Amino acid sequence: METPTASLPGGTWTLGDSPVTRFGYGAMQLTGPWAMGPPADRDGALTVLREAVEAGITHIDTSNAYGPGVTNELIAEALRPYPESLLVATKVGANRDAQGGWPTARRPEDLRTQVRENLRSLGVETLDLVNMRMGDATGTQSGSLAEAFGTLAELQTEGLIRHLGVSNVTPEQVDEARAIAPIVCVQNMYNLAHRHDDALIDQLAAQGIAYVPFFPLGGFTPLQSETLSAVAEQLEAAPMSVALAWLLQRSPNILLIPGTSSTAHLRQNIAGAALTLPEASVAELDRIGG
Repeated sequence: METPTASLPGGTWTLGDSPVTRFGYGAMQLTGPWAMGPPADRDGALTVLREAVEAGITHIDTSNAYGPGVTNELIAEALRPYPESLLVATKVGANRDAQGGWPTARRPEDLRTQVRENLRSLGVETLDLVNMRMGDATGTQSGSLAEAFGTLAELQTEGLIRHLGVSNVTPEQVDEARAIAPIVCVQNMYNLAHRHDDALIDQLAAQGIAYVPFFPLGGFTPLQSETLSAVAEQLEAAPMSVALAWLLQRSPNILLIPGTSSTAHLRQNIAGAALTLPEASVAELDRIGG
């Protein structure tokens, strides 16, 4: 496998046997509003994907639930044949309804169908990485993931999945998943203002497992903080750039997947994440989630 470029902010991390850039790309924003329907500018969406790879990004996050089916088909159209160094991560465990909701779908037959749909829409015989999404749109929920995650472990044994991860999970569910099969990442909501997983991040770092924060910039409700704005002003940088740079400096196992449908915004995110935050600025920012 080709070695990904280390010139992007944060260098690289190895997911299982796959080295990837710590600065990745999340494809959800390539759809219509609220991750439903096609993009207003299809050619622009294809251009963003191609530019992400040309910039050296080797980790793209998607799901067949985005659209649904939209982001996967865009990725396939823009990037096939896929570069050997590129890892495309997807997730299963939820479908979409006509109102844009995310009803859970975790029965073994549901998950097998979702894996097949991802294989078809991405145009591959084996998925690089599949995250088992638990909880719901409101956040994590307690309860066993054994049946659902066990189904993905079976599909991995069948050769349809290379690497496994978990998403929207509690620390107890992480432990339960690891007792069933190895995981290479945990994908949970985390950013400057939502620091509930601090202990889990440190634990995973010691175990060589990546942590991939979704909504690193707040998602549908962008981060708003007087402290963040003040630090950004001191550093003559954009607040969102500071928020991305803070995540990369928070722990070496954090992988970023900020999303955008704009090439200009993609370049801004890359440049912003490359900021080196002084210790005094980090101390100020740490108080946001304290």
